[in-house]
Amino acid sequence: MSDPMAKEKATHKDRSYTEAVSRLDEILGLIEEGEVDVDALSGLVAEAAELVTLCRKKITAAEMQVKEITERLEREATEEAKTEDPPDEPPF
Repeated sequence: MSDPMAKEKATHKDRSYTEAVSRLDEILGLIEEGEVDVDALSGLVAEAAELVTLCRKKITAAEMQVKEITERLEREATEEAKTEDPPDEPPF
């Protein structure tokens, strides 16, 4: 049996969201299959906790970016509407 902790020991900060989720799935699979001895279990659980934290941070950052972009687009649309020429005829 190979050491499940030896694999993927790179710093978690450098991982993409997809890589982190993939590693979480791998850890979960190892635990569910009972392929982890007690000594390695605590290390895997700690790694999983770090990965969950990383994923949450990435999701929060993405949500903030989407919100900023949406707000900027709304401001731009409002500014465009204000600068458009008024119609020549009254609306009624």
